[in-house]
Order: sequence, then structure tokens, then C-alpha cells
Amino acid sequence: MAMNQHILSRIAIFLLAIVLIVFGIEHFVHPRNMLIYVPTWIPGGIVWVYIVGAACILVAISFLVNRMVKTTAYLLALLLFCFVFGVHLPNYLNTADLEYRQLAFLNVLKDTAMAAFALYIASNARHQKVLEETVIDEEVKKTDHTTTIKMEVPVLLEEHA
Repeated sequence: MAMNQHILSRIAIFLLAIVLIVFGIEHFVHPRNMLIYVPTWIPGGIVWVYIVGAACILVAISFLVNRMVKTTAYLLALLLFCFVFGVHLPNYLNTADLEYRQLAFLNVLKDTAMAAFALYIASNARHQKVLEETVIDEEVKKTDHTTTIKMEVPVLLEEHA
């Protein structure tokens, strides 16, 4: 049962990593399209688009290689909540354009959901590692048990000969 949960959890994290890589690449391929989301009161403009793109890719790599997952997941959640409260929610509340307002609302929902998933990943990162190590330990035990049986069989045959 734990093994199936571990596999499903790793698949979910893998899928999020793919989404983050696509988001990250999108920030580098079409930075001008992302620039509209950077508030004008934040200095640096397009530099923030590249920083966020790099952050998405680095978090995805962390999730894929299962290293520093807890830290990167908490940082991802923080980044996404910054987007929700610093970008998308103000855009939703302050625009008269109905289409842009709807897009901002969808971004609030999307980033809130991704932040919640990142918090879930962070809260279970230690358990993921323990499950992974348990699976490895079980495989080692199976291998050792098989080796022990193979080594004992010839000894038993020699005693009966």
C-alpha cells in the first residue's frame, strides 16, 4: 500500500516538475509576454521574468532528482503566494476589462492551487525520502536473502553426500 502511494506521489510531483519546466522555458522564450504581469512599482522589469523562469526550472530539477525538495517546495509556495497577493489579486480587483479580470481570477486560482500542492510536497518531503529509502532497503534485503539461500544450498548438499 505504501509503495503504491509513494509511486503515485512521485508521479504527481513529476507532473508538477514538467509544468514548472514549461513555465520556466516560457519565461525565457517569450519574456515580453510575461512582462505584463510584473507590477510597474517593482524595479527591474524584465529581469524578474528571467529570475522567475530560472526559479521554476531549478525547483523542477530539485523535484525530479529528489534533492532539497522540502526547501524548494516551501520557496515555490512562497513565490506563488507572492504572485497571488502581489500580482493576480490586485489585477483582478483593479481592472475594468472583463476579459483581463477573468484571466486574473483564473491566475489567482491556478497559483493558489499550485502553492497548496507545493506546501503538501514540502510537508511530506521527509516521508518521501523515508519511503524511498525503505524501498531501497527492501530491495537490498531481497537480494541478500536470495544470495543467502543460494550459498546455503551447496552446503546442505555437501553434508548429505
